[in-house]
Amino acid sequence: MNRVAIFILFTSFLLSSCNSASSVQADPQTPAAYIENKGSDTMVNLALAWAEKYQSDHPNVRISVTGGGSGTGIAALINGTVDVANASRQIKQEEIEEAKANGGNPVEFVVARDAIAVIVNPNNPVSQLTLQQISDIYSGKINNWKEVGGEDRPIVRLSRETNSGTHVYFLETVLRLGEKENKTLFSMDTLLLPSSEGIIIEVRQNPNAIGYDGLGYVPADLKVIAIAKEAGGVYVLPSIATVNDKSYAVARDLYMYTNGEPTGILKEYLDWIFSPEAQQIVAELGFVPVLTPSPVSSLTGIP
Repeated sequence: MNRVAIFILFTSFLLSSCNSASSVQADPQTPAAYIENKGSDTMVNLALAWAEKYQSDHPNVRISVTGGGSGTGIAALINGTVDVANASRQIKQEEIEEAKANGGNPVEFVVARDAIAVIVNPNNPVSQLTLQQISDIYSGKINNWKEVGGEDRPIVRLSRETNSGTHVYFLETVLRLGEKENKTLFSMDTLLLPSSEGIIIEVRQNPNAIGYDGLGYVPADLKVIAIAKEAGGVYVLPSIATVNDKSYAVARDLYMYTNGEPTGILKEYLDWIFSPEAQQIVAELGFVPVLTPSPVSSLTGIP
């Protein structure tokens, strides 16, 4: 009888253990999906805010967000190590070809828009510049603030580093004035900084500095330059309104890329990003909401 009793107790223990393990696996709080998101430093705060809100409403989803630059995110997408790449520039044709050679198929979403603000120290009397003047400053043709109506001080040029999508966009749109054949380059003495925060700190501390950053990153204690598209034109400050009416000269789309058309939880997340709730977060962080959701597009090539 003692042996029978022991056997019954042991069997009950095993059954109890199995039932306990099953209940842990079925716990609704256990993450059921994971999304890895990497890329643009301009977009990292926005992507983090989106991820935090989405996870709070969908506790079975976990979203990892890291920066490193648009080039880093796109490279990770090409290598198949992320689900979503954030980019503050459009993917290049050679990157599309590399992705396809690797068995991928980049799909593009325009998820928000951004103004690039040109910023100076609040003690700098210069408050407006033309695109050509900014190009001449960054290419080294203009080297003293007195040449553009300021004090007799040397200009200290600040830029994001070359892996940054913001750097690429600023080079193509401002230094090269959007002209495909223009080969203007940054002056060799331009200081390349690894983050938006680094540019903010340097401009705040240096009265001779000029920098550029996404509008959403510019604090109230720095001066934002009003920009005219050409000499004699209207000088315009960046804002949601001036980006949408296209009167501000230095504005761009912000992108998310997936490898192939998204399905399942990834599609649900990207659909939510175009919702009024998610686009309200865009506005709250100083970016520009997309007025009409951009359709999914498989990138067979970019003209």
